[in-house]
Amino acid sequence: MSTTPSSSTSDQAVLELLLTSPVATIADVISVMRAIDQLLVINDGLKWFNLLYLKVTQKVDDQPSVNAWQDLGWLTRLDVVFAGWYFKALAGWLQANVDVPSSWQALLESRFSPNIDRIQFALAGMNAHINHDLAQALLETNSELNLVPRKGGPEHMDYEQVNGILEAELPDALAFLATGILGVAAQSTGNIGRLLAIWDVRKARDLAWDFADYIGSLPELGRTMALAAQDQMTGVLGRSLLLPVDPAPTVDA
Repeated sequence: MSTTPSSSTSDQAVLELLLTSPVATIADVISVMRAIDQLLVINDGLKWFNLLYLKVTQKVDDQPSVNAWQDLGWLTRLDVVFAGWYFKALAGWLQANVDVPSSWQALLESRFSPNIDRIQFALAGMNAHINHDLAQALLETNSELNLVPRKGGPEHMDYEQVNGILEAELPDALAFLATGILGVAAQSTGNIGRLLAIWDVRKARDLAWDFADYIGSLPELGRTMALAAQDQMTGVLGRSLLLPVDPAPTVDA
């Protein structure tokens, strides 16, 4: 890992936070993400994925619960378990890259690389988290709650509703990362459409649901092999999202 003295200090603080903070509720998840945001330095690409994740988590959490969700308990538990996969990958990386999937390495190894836009870091993190983690978080949640959700059932309806929220919010959230941070030089929003054409959040989440169904039916060895192949493909896509862009003049935000 390539770090500066300031980023090394931030990393130690983030690791301590991850190892000592209980994460049992959505409020806990949001609290940890806020703390990570405050600890990470501006030139750290991870900061921009974390901030995007924070914003979309808050948006989903802000949806009215009355008549809005079919199975709020399942959805809430999935959100907490899902966030835990991100926290685990980051903690592993900060502990000398312990058992970190290739999909996450794509982002974490490039955190301080030059000429990569904040929106690229944000989407590379979403790619790792959804394409690698979400299917496993679904299986973990369903096993914990002793559920077998089906397409068209209440859990799947809630899942699709979240897809719609994310699909609607993601372009504005990415534009905010590029231009809306006070005190940070603005970046062009011109790449947002191109990147979202490469990486579609609804398609990624729908594929994760189907992949969870698939690997859930496999024996242990088959599941391990399928996850390893999927991790490698996700890492390749993540690195393609992080190809450097030509430097452009910046303006004050």
